[in-house]
Amino acid sequence: MCCVYGDTGHGKTVAVQQALYLLPARTPVWRAVAAVKPGLPQLRAALLDALGLPAGALTHRAGAADRALAEALEQPGVLFLDDVQRLTPPLLDYLRQLWDEPGTAAALVLCGAGSERAVARAAALRSRVLTWHQVDRLETTQVPDTLQLFHPVWDAADPADLAWVDASTARGNFRTWAKITSHVYAALHRSPGAVDRTLLERACTRLGPYT
Repeated sequence: MCCVYGDTGHGKTVAVQQALYLLPARTPVWRAVAAVKPGLPQLRAALLDALGLPAGALTHRAGAADRALAEALEQPGVLFLDDVQRLTPPLLDYLRQLWDEPGTAAALVLCGAGSERAVARAAALRSRVLTWHQVDRLETTQVPDTLQLFHPVWDAADPADLAWVDASTARGNFRTWAKITSHVYAALHRSPGAVDRTLLERACTRLGPYT
């Protein structure tokens, strides 16, 4: 088990998805998102859907659903569960019980803003987490390379201009940079040109007063 945590907007989900993309193609990857205030049936249904099992037929048959999940998790692969901070200790303990099955061979990646605090409240699950990884704000020196990996619109941007945007607006928040990327891309689609300071200023003004 692995827990990826950090403040809102730091790019946890994108980082995990990129890491999972780098796995060998033969490694199955299953993705699920915890619903808002889920009960056990909702969590079970999300897991069934992620694993490609018939959620509609199994959701309200707890025993059959749990057996199907246990059998599916005997296959080596990675289950990525996002927004784990929404899960209560009993739901996290349900995950622990699934992974305590003797045949389980899948890895579990828990992710979310505050996920480390949620997991800490479920002592039995917490004790089984092998790796904890905190995603911090981007350092200004990391911005150019990170953005070029994120989207080709940044390939020819001046690092000095990017440093200015980061200091004045984005402040290392990856989600803010994703919004800026969207506005820059839209502007270039309407009127092709260079990614210069003027274009970046216009993109930043589109973010409103709450950046």
